[in-house]
Amino acid sequence: MDDLDGKLITLLRHNARRSISDLAIELGVSRATVRSRMEKLEENGSIIGYTVILRADAVELPVRGIMMIEIEGRVTDRVISALGALPEISSIHTTNGRWDLIAELGAATLADFDSVLRRIRLMPGITASETNLLLATPRSTKARL
Repeated sequence: MDDLDGKLITLLRHNARRSISDLAIELGVSRATVRSRMEKLEENGSIIGYTVILRADAVELPVRGIMMIEIEGRVTDRVISALGALPEISSIHTTNGRWDLIAELGAATLADFDSVLRRIRLMPGITASETNLLLATPRSTKARL
């Protein structure tokens, strides 16, 4: 992947529905070049698909954080299912080391954030947790509206 591919991917991350012509103008290359680069990136697996991003997924809540969670016994699937039912949780990751799960969460206010933390900590199977507020996001590949 060269610099042109990187610029093309950046443009597609912001709007994957842009026309080949618009991309070519922005990149200063021919439409055929853009088309062949996109095909090459799809064939080699660099681009695996295109998607729709809903406003609700792209608009960030003002209070965000990550919560590291320790689970007792063999109830991981049950805890993941319970966490997945909370609208404040945007992502759940399994991990290794001290923590079993990492949850990304957000809320409109600190009081709302505290409320969701309390609900999570009271879930059966969760034995310990640690939460960090996210203060700023200097870089992200997630779409912004």
